[in-house]
Amino acid sequence: MRALDIMTPSVVTATPDMTIYDAAKLFVDNHIGGMPVVNADGQVVGIISHTDLLHRVENDTRHQERPWWLEFLLSSPREQAARYVKEHGHVVGDVMCTHVISISDDTPLKQIADLMERRHLKRVPVLKDGRLVGIVTRSNLIRALASVAPAVDAASYDDASLRDAIVEQMHGQRWGLPKQGVLVKDGVAHLWGVIESEEEKRAIQIAAARVPGIKRVEFHLETPSVIPSL
Repeated sequence: MRALDIMTPSVVTATPDMTIYDAAKLFVDNHIGGMPVVNADGQVVGIISHTDLLHRVENDTRHQERPWWLEFLLSSPREQAARYVKEHGHVVGDVMCTHVISISDDTPLKQIADLMERRHLKRVPVLKDGRLVGIVTRSNLIRALASVAPAVDAASYDDASLRDAIVEQMHGQRWGLPKQGVLVKDGVAHLWGVIESEEEKRAIQIAAARVPGIKRVEFHLETPSVIPSL
């Protein structure tokens, strides 16, 4: 699947000259936490989100003022000016983030998920030929996951193929069990082996349980004995 398959095509947008009050109303009316900012030529020039409107002079949520000498030591004039603009700016262009990270409509979901995790993003504009065609949010990724839940017909699987599938799930993993440690009988997976942590046990359980056709997982795992020092 790619961005085109999961994106929201009807995107709520702001303009740089829109007031922050109108932007806040768009957030509330559309139940969204952020939106692209588009100029008159249809180009994405920024992103505005709830974070950009957290500290405002109107509702007394601006940053707490520090003593002048501490402000002098900790902040440069540029940083002070930028904070003042964020707290007092009247239009979206004053408070938006101008560093826009975007994707194309054919970007694979794996790349999108990696990008969102690495950059701590909640939404990414989707561009085609430089124009905004949609937006992908974390919710879009979750909905995509929900749509691919496999339908399982346990009767169509035999125990031998289920056993092979479990072994394949663990192939190449240092915590994986050998084939002789896996037995499937009537769709129930029985697992034998030695593990060193609860994390290994959980990983083995997930590897077995995610195989379509497995009804239940039974553990016969052991932890290594610890010989006390003399």
